[in-house]
Amino acid sequence: MSRTRFPEDFVWGTSTSAYQVEGANGEDGRGPSIWDSFSDSGAACDHYHRYPDDVRLMKDLGVGAYRFSVSWPRVLPEGAGRVNPAGLDFYDKLVDELLDAGIKPYVTLYHWDLPQALEERGGWPERDTAYRFADYAQVVHDRLGDRVGTWLTLNEPWVAAFIGHAAGIHAPGRKSAADAFTAAHHMLLGHGLAARALRAAGAAEVGVALNLAPVLTPGQVTGSGKRLSEEDAEAVDRIDQLMHGQFLEPMLRGRYPERLLEIVDRTAGLGHVRDGDLEIIAQPIDLLGVNYYAPCVVQAQPGEPADLAYPGSENILFTTVPTAVTAMGWAIVPSALTLLLGRLSRDYPDLNLMITENGADFADTVTGDGVHDADRVSFIEEHLRALLTAVEQGAKVRGYLVWSLLDCHEWADGYQRRFGLVHVDFGTQRRIMKDSALWYRDVIKRGGLGDDRLRRPTLETVAARARVSRATVSRVVNGEPSVSADARAKVLLAVKELGYVPNAAARSLVTRRTDTIALVLSVPGQRGDALTAAVVHYVTSVLESAGKRITLMLSDTAESHRRIVQHVEAGLVDGVILLPADDTDPLTERLARTDAPIVLLGKPAITSLVPYVDVDNAAGAAAATEHLLRQGRRHIGMVCGPTHLVAVQDRLTGHRDALQRAGLRPHVAPAGLDGESAVAATARLMHDAGRLDAIFASSDELAAGVLRAVEGMGLRVPADLAVVGFGDVAAASWTSPALTTVRVPVAGQAKALARLLLSRLEGRPTTSVVLPASLVVRDSG
Repeated sequence: MSRTRFPEDFVWGTSTSAYQVEGANGEDGRGPSIWDSFSDSGAACDHYHRYPDDVRLMKDLGVGAYRFSVSWPRVLPEGAGRVNPAGLDFYDKLVDELLDAGIKPYVTLYHWDLPQALEERGGWPERDTAYRFADYAQVVHDRLGDRVGTWLTLNEPWVAAFIGHAAGIHAPGRKSAADAFTAAHHMLLGHGLAARALRAAGAAEVGVALNLAPVLTPGQVTGSGKRLSEEDAEAVDRIDQLMHGQFLEPMLRGRYPERLLEIVDRTAGLGHVRDGDLEIIAQPIDLLGVNYYAPCVVQAQPGEPADLAYPGSENILFTTVPTAVTAMGWAIVPSALTLLLGRLSRDYPDLNLMITENGADFADTVTGDGVHDADRVSFIEEHLRALLTAVEQGAKVRGYLVWSLLDCHEWADGYQRRFGLVHVDFGTQRRIMKDSALWYRDVIKRGGLGDDRLRRPTLETVAARARVSRATVSRVVNGEPSVSADARAKVLLAVKELGYVPNAAARSLVTRRTDTIALVLSVPGQRGDALTAAVVHYVTSVLESAGKRITLMLSDTAESHRRIVQHVEAGLVDGVILLPADDTDPLTERLARTDAPIVLLGKPAITSLVPYVDVDNAAGAAAATEHLLRQGRRHIGMVCGPTHLVAVQDRLTGHRDALQRAGLRPHVAPAGLDGESAVAATARLMHDAGRLDAIFASSDELAAGVLRAVEGMGLRVPADLAVVGFGDVAAASWTSPALTTVRVPVAGQAKALARLLLSRLEGRPTTSVVLPASLVVRDSG
């Protein structure tokens, strides 16, 4: 096997999931799932009706495998009992279509779409759900087992349990650490019961797909070689147990790690782990599906509260590294895939592995001659090289399935993400093969990457080829004498093979001029003290961990603007993170004209001016409005802050669009930024619009004013009128009644700012980062 060729029997393919691509959620007897009301996928990719066309696309690509999931509520609308023949008919026809095209079906039984009927009976925290899952697995195998050889029980149970039950970001939207640990155990139990049933029914191969990511400190990712402190080593181990040990150890060794049990016991107790459970969970598996996107980067941080998705993670900061990121803000570190596969092979040497998901979201643009997604091509190519390195080192990796075949509904993020090899116009359902699809077709045809050079060799690519760290490559590029002769020879050979030309970023990785970053703050204003404080805390921590110094600069007068620009133009800092007073702040434009890399908190009026980090204000406002509509509210008004602010404009757009989809017209009253202006706006709104049954406010400060106003009118909240805000400020849970609102990811924005600036300092292509907001339902509506 050459350095660029994979084994002859290597499996090339793609992956999707039912809820993300099928559509037809209300057709042919399908019952509702927990996602239908949480983030409605609508028609999605209409794969339910267009599957023959999509299979032809896969045949044109030359893939040998298609991993898809079966929709549990399409087969068993109530989750148990009555079988829906039409649902099974669809998968029957899909499997036949695949086999006729020479494509092997890989069936995932659970990709997060639990029947709503089972959720109403307790969901995954209820033990009985595990047994209903095994019954469902038997029903599907009875219909498809004569043609499907490989069965994956669960997809990413950590995500389903902790993002869905602890963080509340995914369906079912619970925020209970105890529920999350209990759900995780019952998913494992369901896996074991289903695996046993499938094996008894004659399934050729049974496996599971897990989201796996090396847990590393920033120094480990960048290859500084610095020995871990005792505190950092403990942080890495604790998160590793929560992410990996919680699933790998019971499945493959029939035990939970002791360290994990301590966390579970103090959070949820251990009564849900019964005698005999671990024996059931540890059913032999033939294949472990590895879903890899990015490493998990952490460091010890005394006083840091636990991340909701990681109960028990107190005193640990989830941080970032100086590298390129995808449009999701995920760090691009292909070498971590090599580390991951190497570890799995060492810890579980008899285990067969398969990459069941790997891919990236980038901001694609459709042009007259196609979709030229060079970033995605580079991402996949670099990860395939990292995978090949692991195979050469002995990892038993059977194949690689790209996520995803199609652009699709990305769960809580809706349709704003683009992971597909094939572009989908969700309005017309037109499919266009992107450049990445055509490139992947060529890779499959020749069984590897070919001996040609990478289109855009990067520092990361050289590091993967030479099997050294990025920092080592940079030291060689900069001529540092500290690198061993062997490592230097490997790097120089990789540089020659790849045709790599070091850019300014590579040359400055070690010898950057100042290693100083300006953090420019304005008076908090509409953004609020909490977000400003979080940015200072997290940005400082992340950048300092990357070896940067922080200079805080206050932007509150014209003179301070002049001084800041002079400071930057003089080259006294390497980059700037700017928190402007608002999106019309002239300092943004003045700094954009300098040569220094700039990143901005908040979407500017001119979005092409500088890269920025913001939340999806329109989607958050739409989610709030749709929540009110689901409650039966039909007379909904909005108290709207100053519309010269881009964030307020987007929230107004999201609110109006949601009402328009429901066939309703908006009632809007303008206000300022403070609660007193909201009191007056509410009075005008009630007078002009007549009787309302709900009010959405564009900020929590305005929502608090609405609550005061309606109390003065003698109205009861929420019996007479529901109130929903935006922001989830600290006071939102202390209003009377507690305020239903849209939560803004405060720490997420701060960390994304640091990641984005580090990427710009690296000279990497960067795009703005838009993070999802999530609805927090309390008592006010």
